[in-house]
Amino acid sequence: MLRKLILVFVVLSIFCAENAAQSNLAFAEYVFNPMSINPAYAGGQEALNFSLFYAQQWTGIQGSPKNMTFSADAPFMRQKLGLGLMLVNEQYGVSHENKISTNYAYRIISPKSVLSFGLGANIKLTNSTYSDLIALDPGDEMYLQDSKTYALTNFSFGMHYSRKQFFVGFSIPRLLNHSFDIDQKKYVYQNDFSKFRYLLNTGFTVWAGDRFNIVPSLLFQYTSSGTSKKMLYDANTLLCYNDFLCLGGSYQNERAFSTLFQVKPNKQISITYSFNFETSQLNTYKSGSHQIMLKYIFKYKVYAPNSLIF
Repeated sequence: MLRKLILVFVVLSIFCAENAAQSNLAFAEYVFNPMSINPAYAGGQEALNFSLFYAQQWTGIQGSPKNMTFSADAPFMRQKLGLGLMLVNEQYGVSHENKISTNYAYRIISPKSVLSFGLGANIKLTNSTYSDLIALDPGDEMYLQDSKTYALTNFSFGMHYSRKQFFVGFSIPRLLNHSFDIDQKKYVYQNDFSKFRYLLNTGFTVWAGDRFNIVPSLLFQYTSSGTSKKMLYDANTLLCYNDFLCLGGSYQNERAFSTLFQVKPNKQISITYSFNFETSQLNTYKSGSHQIMLKYIFKYKVYAPNSLIF
């Protein structure tokens, strides 16, 4: 009985941390690397590019979520196809996940716009190190044994449209749902449309003189689970100077404020840092969240209908 109570507590703790982390999508990552939320953007930079991303959420809380991501994508067949790869390492409390994702995009290119359809597939290896927990009773330590490693597969779908200085994208990041069955001690798959998470993002560029441009954008997240339905949104604004320096801010309803700073030493390299101020009750116990991203694009000059946005 004690062992089952421990498992229930751990599973619920991981579930809450993981869902909180998913709700607070990384501002710096999805703005400057939208393939992280939409497979249709693979090849959207119209050149081979690599990015490294690190996020530390809830600084000051032991076991808070951490994320490290390597991402690469490139166009093929005269820009008509895009391929992308993402390697992700995440930690939530005692839960550890390693994920590899591949993305494919088919791009319909016209003189003034680009319409892309994308599919993604991934496999995730997850395990929990229960031995890292502290047993209040020395006799309970025998129950804190590390779990075995589970392999879980999933798929994603997305669409992306851009025209001159405007873009809109729609995606479903996970087409399969899975939950841990404590009695069977394994994950079970559920094909439940009601539990899908839908993302819709849109934005445009406004020029303020020859050197400044402003990029307002919105990201909506809709989730449904049984009778519980939730709509979250991020309202973002970027102010960029001469394709060299960008300052940004974001408000995530009922969750956080974010600030962003990006510098481009040259046309190929960009360095981005973002800091989140939590507005929930967690703000009492922590000092915020940090995100940093380094991106390199193998082209000196990139032309794309939405290049001013990303």
